[in-house]
Amino acid sequence: MVRSQFIAILWLPAAVLAFGVPAHADQSDDLNEIVVVAMRAPENIDKVGNSVTVLTEAQIKESQKVNLTDLLATTPGVTFSREGGPGSATSFNIRGADPDHTVILIDGVVLTAPYTPSGNLDFGSLVVGDITRIEILRGAQSTLYGSQAIGGVINIETAQPQEALGGSLQAEKGSLDSGLAQATVGDKIGNWSFRLAGSYYATDSVSSFDRQYGGLGDDPYHDAVLSGRTTYDFTPDVQLDVRGYYTSSSVDYDGYPPPLYVFGNQLNYETTRQFFYYTGLNFNLFDGQLKNRLYVDHTFTDEADYLPSDTVTTQNDHYSGTDTRVNYQGNLAIAPGYSAVFGLQQEKSLMDSTPYAPAEANTSDNSAYAQFQGEVVKGLTLTAGERLDHYDVFGEHFTGQVAAAWVLPTATILRSSWGQGFKAPSLYQLYSPYGNQDLQSERSHDWDAGVEQRLWDDRIMVSVTHFDTRFTNLIDFDDCPGSPLCAEPGKTQGYYANLGKAKSSGEEVQAALKLPDNFSLLANYTRVRTIDQTPDSPNYGLPAYNRPGSAANLTASYTWPFKLSTSVAVRYSGSSLSENFNVYPTANLPLGGYALVDFRASYSINEHVEVYGRVDNLTDKRYETAYQYGAWGRTAFGGARMKF
Repeated sequence: MVRSQFIAILWLPAAVLAFGVPAHADQSDDLNEIVVVAMRAPENIDKVGNSVTVLTEAQIKESQKVNLTDLLATTPGVTFSREGGPGSATSFNIRGADPDHTVILIDGVVLTAPYTPSGNLDFGSLVVGDITRIEILRGAQSTLYGSQAIGGVINIETAQPQEALGGSLQAEKGSLDSGLAQATVGDKIGNWSFRLAGSYYATDSVSSFDRQYGGLGDDPYHDAVLSGRTTYDFTPDVQLDVRGYYTSSSVDYDGYPPPLYVFGNQLNYETTRQFFYYTGLNFNLFDGQLKNRLYVDHTFTDEADYLPSDTVTTQNDHYSGTDTRVNYQGNLAIAPGYSAVFGLQQEKSLMDSTPYAPAEANTSDNSAYAQFQGEVVKGLTLTAGERLDHYDVFGEHFTGQVAAAWVLPTATILRSSWGQGFKAPSLYQLYSPYGNQDLQSERSHDWDAGVEQRLWDDRIMVSVTHFDTRFTNLIDFDDCPGSPLCAEPGKTQGYYANLGKAKSSGEEVQAALKLPDNFSLLANYTRVRTIDQTPDSPNYGLPAYNRPGSAANLTASYTWPFKLSTSVAVRYSGSSLSENFNVYPTANLPLGGYALVDFRASYSINEHVEVYGRVDNLTDKRYETAYQYGAWGRTAFGGARMKF
């Protein structure tokens, strides 16, 4: 009954269209941001009922951030914990969801690491590089993005191919012997357009085992990134689109040395290589009313851990994984104010875990999705969609969502959405020595509702959103004894099972002020209440690990008459609950909140050359995002950018 009711809601916009309800022109198009992530196609943000934040090229450049995690943490609903400095293992959360509940796309390709226990890519090694735009879509989004889109979707775009010969250079140097070098070049030659970019970042960083607890030495990190995009226009309506991205990184980290096997000084390092490519054909039909994409994308990730000594370096582990997807997507302009997106996808995942048996495992998924959007009355836009996935391991799974955005004459926008999310069991959870092939997908459903008010000719914007998410079937490690599976060979230490339940709810508040005299103010505040609801769990009723109960950001910027731009940014993270892995069973430890203050400045020498500098953690605040792991103190950096 529920499924049939939902399908009826899904087809409502199409049914309304069939009865000839008139559509209306977009309102205030020149004042509104265009987003892609909510509909997998460009759409005016005033028509989007979901909660979306956009970081533009100007904002990314002004932030001077090098590591992507630090940049995303300035947006509403986003928190993280990191086991040391940049490049270290990083857990990333949206609205209190688990770290593996976020889909990350770069240039339309989903980044995964099928060999990891949860199947998600470690976010800590991603640097900003040639990124020019980021869209953060919060809430369950599995209808359009499939598995893992429980907490949200992060859509990252690198620079588009260029229309003329040009490029840029950037160099930066600073504290902890940190350095960054980056170069880009692009051109248009006949029907070909291209852009290539490369960057290298290195830092001595700090000890991942916090010096306060006895940490010694530094744990360096370096990362090299190459990216490129090219297009070839066969005709105005047919285009070849090729994209590629490669990164190679290495980071030192501390571990659990014998004989006590408690966290302490230990010289380990990890190397990670990742490569993806995208090859697609874009073609328009019916005078551009139907836009089509037929494409193949492939990701490869390889990771190895090493333990060096005075005489020999031992490779402890080696993992690799691939994801290959064949996709079709169509975007149909049904009538003025009405549109649809629909598609098919076939995905195959493979992991190779050398230390374990079986050494290789794979799984496949076939999926179809459709989503409709229509402005049913002036200012009111409704969206509804549904998806069907069929996995070779656990069968079919349906997900759906509905959303509404209502632009009122008072410059007020009301938004609301309801959606379902799911995450398929990872290959490791299915086939490792602790695997369980009877696992089902993790599931969630959430809703949010908010209001946005614009004042003073859009110079002031204030928005408030409430969200509520329920998680079921969460996969966790079940210690033995106590279950029939524990009697099976190789499972005497435990196995994975659908044990968990949880909920997360809270509020997001955003405000923006832009004055005519080159002064702007941006602020956001998020309160998140996460609760473990797993029956018989020792943490029942407690908050989830490493999820601060509150987070806030404030940035004040001013551009002086003599081309000097300055800004002060404050990031606050509230207290959280962490784990102490030095004892068994794991103990709960409270981590205190903290506030970090950054100062940034840039000066344009001319239209081609800019110099800049920043001081991060200006007050030299000591803090932890994970228990006993180090974090950077006060640091200073300076650099220059040049365009040609």
